[in-house]
Amino acid sequence: MTNAATRAEALHLTGERTVPGIPEENYWFRRHEAAYLALLPHCADATVLEAGCGEGYGAGLIAQHARRVLALDYDVPTTEHVARRYPDVAVARANLAYLPLRDGAVDVVANFQVIEHLWDQDGFLAECFRVLRPGGKLLVTTPNRLTFTPDSDTPLNPFHTRELSPSEMDGLLRAAGFTVAALNGLHHAESLRTTESRYGGSIIDAQLDVVMGSLPGQATWPADLLADVAAIRADDFAVHSDDLDASLDLVAVAVRP
Repeated sequence: MTNAATRAEALHLTGERTVPGIPEENYWFRRHEAAYLALLPHCADATVLEAGCGEGYGAGLIAQHARRVLALDYDVPTTEHVARRYPDVAVARANLAYLPLRDGAVDVVANFQVIEHLWDQDGFLAECFRVLRPGGKLLVTTPNRLTFTPDSDTPLNPFHTRELSPSEMDGLLRAAGFTVAALNGLHHAESLRTTESRYGGSIIDAQLDVVMGSLPGQATWPADLLADVAAIRADDFAVHSDDLDASLDLVAVAVRP
């Protein structure tokens, strides 16, 4: 049973934004958390800008390792929530088309599950390049188009404007002037694949079968599926470069020369 106080503290479920502390959302939260954990070493003792922070759990995690974190989001209730819940994070409302920082101001720009929402991805990357110091790093995660919306250039997710394949991500970063230091993929680890075997081989499809056609947070979940989803942890995912086209999410590290 979901705790009512937890729901009250969490941001409103939109059907797209992932938030912690809600059993029904735990698969997506842990999937995103796994990417943050994989990229945390790049944030150690750094000045980090998170461009598009959402609920703020990632910025809060980065703040445990970085020298300073500034989190940006366009939505006012979101920025108010982040400021209230994550006191170690500086937060501001901003449009990602124009990052409110001087040239070379930060060591790291983190952009997790955001670039697929942007209308002008090239313009955004130019802004990231501008605010990074020479040698600074851009950390990007995004759904892999080849597995998230297979066989189509038009995203099925109405919140997405353009999804990227591995080669498209690589090309986009290089065209913006970055050196691609690493391009990895996020996959289900063996532990999660074992759980999936109880659901016809796809725990994602099992969840979609439950929630499609219902308002966010309103679907009735089978008890066994909800228990399995709620038990997922970040280490049930693996980030590596093998079989990149089959990955669920792309996890890139790009360097400003």
